Amino acid sequence: MLDLLNDLLWSKLLIVMLIGLGLYFSVRSRFVQFRYFGRMFRIFAEAFQRQPGQLSSFQALMLSVAGRVGAGNIAGVSVAIMLGGPGAIFWMWVVALVGMATSYFECALAQLYKRRDADGSYRGGPAFYIEHGLGQRWLGIVVSLLLLVTFGFGFNAVQSFTVASSLHDTFGLPTHVSGIALVVVIGLIIFGGIKRIAKIADILVPSMAFAYIAMALFVIGSQLDQVPQVFALIVKSAFGLEPAFAGGIGAAIIMGVKRGLFSNEAGLGSAPNVAAVAEVKHPAAQGIVQSLSVFIDTLILCTCTALIILLSGVYQPGAEMAGVVLTQSAMAAVVGEWGRVFVSLALLLFVFTTLIYNYYLGENALGFFTSKRLPVQVYRVLVIALVLWGSVQDLGTVFAFADVTMGLLAVANLVALALLFKVGLRLMRDYDSQVAAGVESPVFDPRQFADLDLDPAAWPANPTGAAPAADAEVAYSAHQR
Repeated sequence: MLDLLNDLLWSKLLIVMLIGLGLYFSVRSRFVQFRYFGRMFRIFAEAFQRQPGQLSSFQALMLSVAGRVGAGNIAGVSVAIMLGGPGAIFWMWVVALVGMATSYFECALAQLYKRRDADGSYRGGPAFYIEHGLGQRWLGIVVSLLLLVTFGFGFNAVQSFTVASSLHDTFGLPTHVSGIALVVVIGLIIFGGIKRIAKIADILVPSMAFAYIAMALFVIGSQLDQVPQVFALIVKSAFGLEPAFAGGIGAAIIMGVKRGLFSNEAGLGSAPNVAAVAEVKHPAAQGIVQSLSVFIDTLILCTCTALIILLSGVYQPGAEMAGVVLTQSAMAAVVGEWGRVFVSLALLLFVFTTLIYNYYLGENALGFFTSKRLPVQVYRVLVIALVLWGSVQDLGTVFAFADVTMGLLAVANLVALALLFKVGLRLMRDYDSQVAAGVESPVFDPRQFADLDLDPAAWPANPTGAAPAADAEVAYSAHQR
């Protein structure tokens, strides 16, 4: 059943939707992900600023990077290469580049339609822009349930399996022991709430990401003369020009799209839940910042892992090596056995933050359709059970389960994004017009979007510094000319 559903979703439907809609969003937005690439870094100065009791834009970015950076970057890349050949990496890049536009729109829309809770914090995501943007609460509930199952259960099982198999390969630790240890740690942390999670992510995410990149650069630098041949191999394999690797172009595309989405989550509907929580001046600014997390995840971290594997000489077509073990073996072949330990420890940190992030997404989704305490407690018990289950399963089972739930969630979210795309374009043009008029830090004025179902508590009617609607329209027209 899992194989049938995966075949239908991934070999037919989602390849068209992810790449097709990503290209459509890119072209219609005049490639917003490239136009504002430099601005992504400039916005960081503001991203550190936050109101008391609120998450900053930077904290929201670190949370989304924490969720994206995990098993997908280390185990997911090795699985993609094993089953799709080196060419799968090329298609991961394609999914990421067009996915940056998709991520921009889904995160900007999440900010636009966010709601302010009684305690002053914000809540939002796909379920909210589906209910308040499309007026379809039932679909919002379906998406929330899919989000809960995908992240709370499916992805957490994958993360648990990955770290358990890594520690078993490196230290000989039985997988069920790793599973029990993860259960204890996660059980203690998930009662802390989103703000405690954000504080942990603030420190851990940049540290572990830079350490992993530094190690990858050391490996790449030690074999710099082979890097051009590796990139040529990736491109040739992507178009079936290297028949020795895996199943040719079909396998490369399918695995690249699957593992690309699993890694960067662009269009999946996960990052908008975190993006909506931040306090920002304009929804589009958060969309720009969140696009950067897709770039960091796939174009930088996944590429680092791919180069480590392909430069090491460990990878052989048709060889059976479970997920993260291939990455560890590749690192050990280049730097010695201590490299295997380094990958295990890096993965442990990656998975630690990702498990917490996944739990938060599930709880946030649950809060969309119920505020009762009992469902939350049941959810927490099930999360812990799935973490333990994932640690003792095989690679095929955990990835097949996660792929099905992820595929269904992506379809629902992408349909909603397509239907709300005109609203997303209005939001983008409002931001563009202020930038064209010389406004350094554009401010959102909800009076220009009075026809939409926005929360006045989240977006006050007369924000300081907002440009008058007429001036913004004139500036945008001049900018277009």
